[in-house]
Amino acid sequence: MSQSDAAREGAIRLVARLKPRVNHLARAIVERQRAEIPGFDLLPEEVRDVEIAATARHAIRGFLRHVQGLPDIDIGVFRERAAERAEEGLPLVQLLRGYHVGAEVVLDTLGELARPGEHAALQSLTRMQLRALQAVVENVTEAYLTGLADQQGAARELARALVRGDRPAEVAARHGLSLESGYLVLSVRGPEPQTPVAARRLLRWARARLAPLAEGRVLSLPDEHGGCVLLPSRVELDAVAEHLLSHRPTAPVVGAATADSPEGVPAAAERAHRIAAVADAPGLHRLRDVLLEYHVAAATDSAPELGALLEPLVRRPGLTATVAAFLDCDFDRRRTAHVLGVHPNTVDNRLSRVTELTGIDPRTARGVQLLGAALTLHRVAPEGPAQTGSARPRHPAAAGAPRAGS
Repeated sequence: MSQSDAAREGAIRLVARLKPRVNHLARAIVERQRAEIPGFDLLPEEVRDVEIAATARHAIRGFLRHVQGLPDIDIGVFRERAAERAEEGLPLVQLLRGYHVGAEVVLDTLGELARPGEHAALQSLTRMQLRALQAVVENVTEAYLTGLADQQGAARELARALVRGDRPAEVAARHGLSLESGYLVLSVRGPEPQTPVAARRLLRWARARLAPLAEGRVLSLPDEHGGCVLLPSRVELDAVAEHLLSHRPTAPVVGAATADSPEGVPAAAERAHRIAAVADAPGLHRLRDVLLEYHVAAATDSAPELGALLEPLVRRPGLTATVAAFLDCDFDRRRTAHVLGVHPNTVDNRLSRVTELTGIDPRTARGVQLLGAALTLHRVAPEGPAQTGSARPRHPAAAGAPRAGS
């Protein structure tokens, strides 16, 4: 008998000693996973103690059959479990760690069962176990990512249907998803114009931060600014603010609106988008926080003339910035000067120049109202005040406009 044949025969004898211990090994694997894998205890009890133990027994018996030269077991069980774990939100790294724990338990037990003179057999079994583990990991990873992609595609389609009002109940039923009774709709954007890549990253970050609040029941739809996030209406706004505004160097601009039913999501999405557009400052904003700006920005027939008030200042951005800072500082010329980094007299000179060019004095109540409204329209329509009449903000996804990443 050749050395390799002898090692194989020895491996078969050694691995046969595992057979009476399959149930014990499966329980040991579950206990090691419970102790070593973060988040394992968050899985439902029947999954931890029944399904995972059954999968472990399936894997051990499959290894026994492989070593004995019998037909391999159906690896589809592992693929099915991987897709289920993806659906439940278990991170892939933790899922794969579970399979490595199982392999370690089996190899440790084989080492304990090995007798003197069975070193070659143990080496042979170790190589077989590593090859088997590699095959399982490859299949599990592929199935997990496929399942995750399918879920993300279904969730994105449902989000789009909700925002557009395009038969969301049918989309949810087709993908086996459920609708919430109501939604908290958020429009998330950066405080500065975003590149397409930055907008996608911002939306992914916001979604990840908010997912725990909604127990994973979060939907999102990207746009050129960031995107729309849909949460169950039971989620508290204070919790949203804590998760979005306290963990990022530069806080995003977030507009919030509530839909009492799935049918109300399109209107809530447009409202949230407009709130974020007129807010123009980091933070979480509701309608009452920007009520005047929101009302002004919604006007259509008077918007061109109101926006035209700033036309004389278009070639003088320093004057526009001075007016905006003066209003933001509640008409305090010294605070305005500090914000702009100039002398208070310079602020006075610039405001006088604004009055000369526009005929409106920003130091009067009437001037504050008019120029404040014009600045709001200027922010909402970045192409310039002359275009404001046609720049009523609309949620791009609801309008069918191109979206980042679509």
